[in-house]
Amino acid sequence: MSQTDEKPAIRRDAAATKARILKAGLAEFGSKGYGGARTETIAKRAKCNIRMLYHYFGGKEGLYLACLQKVYLHIREEEQKLNLHNSPPVEALEKLVYFTFDHMRKNPDFVHLAGAENTMKGKFLKKLPLVAKAATSLIDAIQDILKRGEKECDFHPDIDALQLYLSVLSLSYLHLSNRHTLSINYEQDMSDTAWLDARRTHVTDMILNYCTSKNGIVRQT
Repeated sequence: MSQTDEKPAIRRDAAATKARILKAGLAEFGSKGYGGARTETIAKRAKCNIRMLYHYFGGKEGLYLACLQKVYLHIREEEQKLNLHNSPPVEALEKLVYFTFDHMRKNPDFVHLAGAENTMKGKFLKKLPLVAKAATSLIDAIQDILKRGEKECDFHPDIDALQLYLSVLSLSYLHLSNRHTLSINYEQDMSDTAWLDARRTHVTDMILNYCTSKNGIVRQT
């Protein structure tokens, strides 16, 4: 086999190994936090030699930073695909609420890792300026929705874009981050599909009705 034939196979193998390590890191850090996670366990989960973890990520901190960046940039990339700037205000806002709710629901890695990072007061997230920059663009998009909504849909004036997004995020997140205690206290399985669907509708109605001065706004989807 020629050297040119070998290189693509080597590159594919390296990419697959890195992906396995990253996936294993997400699971380990999400369940045990940074302090409780062990590189040996991550390597075992990834079915690779621990030297490969250090080779590709430089060690435990480098892998943790890569995991953090992955989950935060992934949600920002998916938000970009919503094309909020080119959607009518009510539809754009509804898209954002539905997306945020479902993203939290379908991506437990984000919920777990964000929770773990908060216990450390954002110590490592501070080292990822690219994440903060991406978050700023989302708030700008929401501000655009609100401005257009004032002109076209009788949205309340002077709604703060960041405050609104934090409300959307909180309403999409709390029942997942606290699902075990909430499920016990209120005797309702917070992971039940039908309940989550009803919750998403409830959250969407709350946000849309808050933004408009007219009650009973009709959702677009």
